[in-house]
Amino acid sequence: MKTNVLLKISLLFAVILIVSCSKDNDSNSNSGLTKAEITTNAKIDAVSNDVADIVDDQYLEQNPTGKSSTAANSILPSCATKTTVLTPTTWTRTIDFGTTGCPMPNGAVLRGKIIISGSIVTNQMQYVMNYTFENFYHNDYLVQGSRTVTRSFQSTNYAAVSHPVHVMDINMTITSPTGEVFTRIGSRTRECVEGFATNQIWNDNIYVITGAWATTFPNGNVHTNTISGTNPLRIRMNCDYKLVRGTVTIVKTNHTAILDYGDGVCDNIATIAIDGGAAVPFTF
Repeated sequence: MKTNVLLKISLLFAVILIVSCSKDNDSNSNSGLTKAEITTNAKIDAVSNDVADIVDDQYLEQNPTGKSSTAANSILPSCATKTTVLTPTTWTRTIDFGTTGCPMPNGAVLRGKIIISGSIVTNQMQYVMNYTFENFYHNDYLVQGSRTVTRSFQSTNYAAVSHPVHVMDINMTITSPTGEVFTRIGSRTRECVEGFATNQIWNDNIYVITGAWATTFPNGNVHTNTISGTNPLRIRMNCDYKLVRGTVTIVKTNHTAILDYGDGVCDNIATIAIDGGAAVPFTF
């Protein structure tokens, strides 16, 4: 399942801040957020999104009946190689992106390895996958740490029919090309509420996303992003703009911004309100 939604959120947030804030937007007292911090947040979001897509892709390749009886088309480019080790109880897949740079379809350049593992027994109420990194770089950012994805089929408030629900626990360290170290801890839940039965047709998928995570910067600043369960992000893959509804709350110290994507109409109109100010419309 491919979405780069959270990267788009951060990039759009950066754009509206640049447009609406004062001339000195790197030290704006109204938002308490700098352009440099938001840009870095966006890059870390891109890491999380791309790795999540790769792990989900490899689960469907290893367990095609997890979505339908038809094997899924892999999103991996030809420059990535895969090695699978099976035991009587587990499967472990190493994806090697090489050392010179392997571009993904979305343009991100990866190198190093992602190692994914899970149980051979897939008919579990909650199926857990683990993945780690080995000298793994995403657009020259070194990624370290581990993540766990718990996959289940269940009905929720967002869909009465049993559907795939992925809970992703995040615990990563990111080192920039200049040596700055960032940490990210949190959890994100992604539900495919429509289209999951048609494995090879991606544009009929509809997702809802909730969760919260915190990113700590080298200077000790902490950014927290929260997607409310009462108004989750809604993504329609058959909409050119993908994001059609939902709000994101972004907090740094005592400063808050609310990003609102509207009421479900397929357009590129959203609003942002900073520290209780008026909601300002913008196009993305």
